[in-house]
Amino acid sequence: MASHLQVVLKEDVDHLGHTGEVVRVRPGFARNYLLPRGMACVATRANIKEIEHETKLAQAKAKREKDQARGIAEAMANVTLTVAKPAGEGGRLYGSVTAIEVAELLEAKGHAVDRRKLSMPEEHIKALGSYTIGIRLAGGVEASFTLEVTAAED
Repeated sequence: MASHLQVVLKEDVDHLGHTGEVVRVRPGFARNYLLPRGMACVATRANIKEIEHETKLAQAKAKREKDQARGIAEAMANVTLTVAKPAGEGGRLYGSVTAIEVAELLEAKGHAVDRRKLSMPEEHIKALGSYTIGIRLAGGVEASFTLEVTAAED
């Protein structure tokens, strides 16, 4: 039996390699772990070409998503949201402004954003003022906008 087997990785495997790489592994590791889980396939010419093609498609898709995220980031730079909340003395709110509320305000302005992608300065904003909120977009692109918290008129 061969002491090593060459496989093409279909996804990143810790301590072994990245997608599309041809690596040498023990036959038992390939047979019992990598191949049944669909993490790799035996390195034949056809499999190598197929993985290279899929990698090129994935890179093109990632580039499109990153370009689209840059456009969204440029549009978000001009966005200023205003929220009115009841406040007491010293500018302390009687509640707080959460990421969920900020995401809903953004959606009302036409920007659908997942609340988990927001980088709030604090978990809950509990005081009046102006805050810069960050958003993590696709491809490592980050955007920011301004949130104004004002006192609600009684």
